[in-house]
Order: sequence, then structure tokens, then C-alpha cells
Amino acid sequence: MAEITRKELILALVAAGPNPRLMGVDLTGLDLSGLALHRANLARADLRGANLTMTTLFEANLAGANLAGANLTRADLERAHLAGACLVGATLTDAILTEANLTDALLDGAILTGVDLTGVKGLRRGSGRSGGEP
Repeated sequence: MAEITRKELILALVAAGPNPRLMGVDLTGLDLSGLALHRANLARADLRGANLTMTTLFEANLAGANLAGANLTRADLERAHLAGACLVGATLTDAILTEANLTDALLDGAILTGVDLTGVKGLRRGSGRSGGEP
């Protein structure tokens, strides 16, 4: 279970100003939908089962983060650093991953339907599911 509530997180983000640092924080199952987390440092954060629908994570550092089973539908992950992140079983339907770094990211069973993968770095062929596409 998450260490903090959505309300507590929003208050902390407001106080932190630009580029919030949430390294290694337990945000398991938390509803983060629609939040603006531009350039946030979420390295090694535990986001298992979190709702990140329509969350802006532009240039966010999610290296080594655990996003297993997270809902990232329509999330903006443009230029996000996801090296070594676990996205096993995550839903990324219609997410923006333009120029994201997915080096060594685990995408087994991830749903990638409609995802913009333009310029993505480190994506291994066969990673994730794309709604029946090869």
C-alpha cells in the first residue's frame, strides 16, 4: 500500500516546485491520474498498480521504477527515462513514448496499442503486446 495519499502527494508536489524528487517512494496503487509530473524524479519508485491515466511524465526519470500492472493509458512519457523500469502487465494504450529511453525495461505482457514509439531508444523487438499486431 502507498506510503501517502493522493492529497498528501499533491501537497508535496506543490511545495516541491518544479522537478519534484520522489526517488524510491512507495506509490503502490495510488491514483495519480491527470497529474503534471514534468521532469519528476521517480527513479526506483514503486508504482505497481498505480493509475497514471493522462498523467504528464514529460522528461521524467523513471529509471528502475516498478510500474507492473500500472495504468498509463494516454500518459505523456515523451523523453522519459525508463531504463531498467518494470512495465510488466502495464497498460500503455495511446500513451506517448516519443524519444523515451526503454533500455533494459521489462515490457512482458504490457499493452502497447496505439502507443507513439517514434524515436524510442532501447526497445527490444517483441516487447509488449500491441493489440494483435506482430
